[in-house]
Amino acid sequence: MRLFPAVCLFTASLSAQDSITSERIRAHVKFLASDLLEGRGVGTRGGDLTTEYIASQFAVAGLKPAGDNGTYFQRVDLVGVEPQTNSFLGATNGKQDLAFPWMTGFVGNTMRQQSTSFDAEAVFVGHGITAPEFQWNDYKDADLKGKIAVLFTNEPQSEDPGFFGGRALTYYGRWTYKYEEVLRQGAAGVVIIHTTPTAGYGWEVVKSSWSKEDPQVKLDGGEGALAFAGWISRQSGDELMNLAGQSVDDLLKKSAERDFRPIPLNLRIRGRVEAKVRNIRAANVAGIVPGSDPALAKQAVVFSAHWDHLGVGIPVNGDSIYNGAVDNASGCGLLIELARAWAGLNNRPRRSALFVAVTAEESGLRGAQFYAAKPYVPMGQTALNLNFDSFFPFGKVRDVVVNGAERTSVFPVVENAARRFNLRIKPDPRPEQGHYYRSDHFAFARAGVPAFSINMGDDVIGKEENAGAQLFYEYNAKNYHQPSDQYNETWDMGGAEQMAKFGFAIGLTVANQPNLPTWREGDEFLPARQRSLRLP
Repeated sequence: MRLFPAVCLFTASLSAQDSITSERIRAHVKFLASDLLEGRGVGTRGGDLTTEYIASQFAVAGLKPAGDNGTYFQRVDLVGVEPQTNSFLGATNGKQDLAFPWMTGFVGNTMRQQSTSFDAEAVFVGHGITAPEFQWNDYKDADLKGKIAVLFTNEPQSEDPGFFGGRALTYYGRWTYKYEEVLRQGAAGVVIIHTTPTAGYGWEVVKSSWSKEDPQVKLDGGEGALAFAGWISRQSGDELMNLAGQSVDDLLKKSAERDFRPIPLNLRIRGRVEAKVRNIRAANVAGIVPGSDPALAKQAVVFSAHWDHLGVGIPVNGDSIYNGAVDNASGCGLLIELARAWAGLNNRPRRSALFVAVTAEESGLRGAQFYAAKPYVPMGQTALNLNFDSFFPFGKVRDVVVNGAERTSVFPVVENAARRFNLRIKPDPRPEQGHYYRSDHFAFARAGVPAFSINMGDDVIGKEENAGAQLFYEYNAKNYHQPSDQYNETWDMGGAEQMAKFGFAIGLTVANQPNLPTWREGDEFLPARQRSLRLP
């Protein structure tokens, strides 16, 4: 009996898909999260070992190099800027002075890539947002040139999905946007007042993230960069606002109103960031499996995961290695197995598949942004980006989170794959934390490529109702960006296996479709897609 090509392809894909197992993923996670790799810091020996390991796995699987000069490595030149413990931040109203203690009172860095001093007027600018489409402007004719902007992260709260995404955090709420907008306004620096509700995480996360070396894109010079970008704790925020005759709670209320206007605080914020600076040669790791169609092989489905974590940092209970087992050794292990299975297909899909392990995600998606600016496959020829970031070791689940997929023409494919795998598509359980804007797919989306991350839901098979949600909450609360995010032999990687197979099926379908996917009408990323499709 002669089988039709589509049947042959489906049968072959099932075989390749079934070769992805939780134990294979586990083996990669165990190594990538080991103390030997010292937290996979960018520009460290552990980071270099990580990229060599991933490249060797791509090579063994049979992927072709998709990096620079026939290698698996795309070089990403960065500058490591490490704030020193004798850095200082304080404030004065001319009568009374404040000094905030390093780590417990403030953390931050300079973006000028050299030790930097500053002494400037402070202006409170609410959430620091300029959003004409929502008739919102926190700056309202204020002159921020050379001043220090003081603000909250997050954005105006609403239940209206047409206004700042309702409960869901948009990019306007992210600290990365705040830094970009403050710089556009001409400010010399920015101080974010931390509260757990506005940030979505506690001070311990801020402390561990912003007290370490920050790999930054190399500047031509220090001009046009923030002298200080950092955070103060809630207690320091209260002290600062008391000095200015204001209160944090009152300013939170005022910043939620459309008629909010910038408030001069009548004080000066001064400080000095003592920085240890070094050049870093980091790398994205990229391998490709060419497609079978002579024309469509020039296009690609891109699978991505970030390989970096926080390296060696502040000791917690005597442990200074931030292993990053869940975040994101789990995603890297999944990516490697996806690549191996795809390369093992006897009947190749029409489009190519590109697998990219990106660097410096923890510093603000630096590696993904670099790839999007200098892609191996042009953004206009990239069909889809599926990203994999952080998979919890609690076993298989009944649901999946694909936040952002509904905004693309790929969503019917996603829905069909969910039915095949008996998965319920679950809305983002924590939309207020803005996960869509916090992982590497966002760099692809900004370049116009339909992109989203695939994440496990929390309805864990074999657990009582709501038990999975509690497990997720507890793991995040205790281990996110902490040394305790480390591998354990008792882990059940069944959920990661599910998500890998689910992503494999979506990618395979898109790789064989005749037309390139796009964003739905009215989406914020559609104009970028249209521009990329017009490029040669």
